[in-house]
Amino acid sequence: MGSGIAQVAAQSGHLVVMYDVEQRFVDRGLATIRKNLDRGVEKGRMSAADREVCLDRVSTSPQWRDYDVAIAIEAATEQLAVKSEIFKQLDRHTPPSAILASNTSSISLTTLGAATQRPEQTIGMHFMNPVPVMKLVEIIKGLATSAQTYQFVHDLAVNMGKTPVLVHDFPGFVSNRVLLPMINEAIYALFEGIGTIESIDTVMKLGMNHPMGPFELADFIGLDTCLSIMEVLHEGFSDSKYRPCPLLKQYVAAGWLGKKTGRGFYTYAD
Repeated sequence: MGSGIAQVAAQSGHLVVMYDVEQRFVDRGLATIRKNLDRGVEKGRMSAADREVCLDRVSTSPQWRDYDVAIAIEAATEQLAVKSEIFKQLDRHTPPSAILASNTSSISLTTLGAATQRPEQTIGMHFMNPVPVMKLVEIIKGLATSAQTYQFVHDLAVNMGKTPVLVHDFPGFVSNRVLLPMINEAIYALFEGIGTIESIDTVMKLGMNHPMGPFELADFIGLDTCLSIMEVLHEGFSDSKYRPCPLLKQYVAAGWLGKKTGRGFYTYAD
């Protein structure tokens, strides 16, 4: 998702630096952007010249350094410890005026803001996947987030061609508080032998008019991410209805994480 956010920002006219822990990861992100833009040229949605202008706006960084940015958007794995450490680093390596945003899909922005010296400039900017296609951005204000920070991020989302929606800082926000229990319940239906993967997906696609079935969608999101979000919901609300299905835990323990590993509820060719 980080490369998708970088692509949309660059296409909107912004200079972007993509950081990751190793050069191979930022190279892979840049390759994904190039592939997406090449597809846009092939389909006539942009010119070859515009593609090159967009790519020229993106640079990469495989190590922490001081970044002269107006906003930093974190899109790391959905783990509080990982995100908190990144926010501490961003607090050190960005100007005092910079906004620190997280693409988190479930973790408290109040907690992430408390890891910095600028909680009033910390905010959630939750893009949907795939970022270049999906229009929604959930904007999540932490307890200390200022009105000025919210307005900046709202206007940036609009500038990127997105539709921003303000939600409050509770576990899962709106999108995943509704979506992930549905996916988890589908896994329970499989676990209890009520239906097969294919039959459950077909019911939801044809009966509920969903573009993807819950198992297809879970594989696309990543089963480890689904589990992390369910654990945040379960811990945050202390309600058994958010208890992750044991089968979901078993798949994650097996390393069957979905499309990114080649196997989840479905098996994927290279």
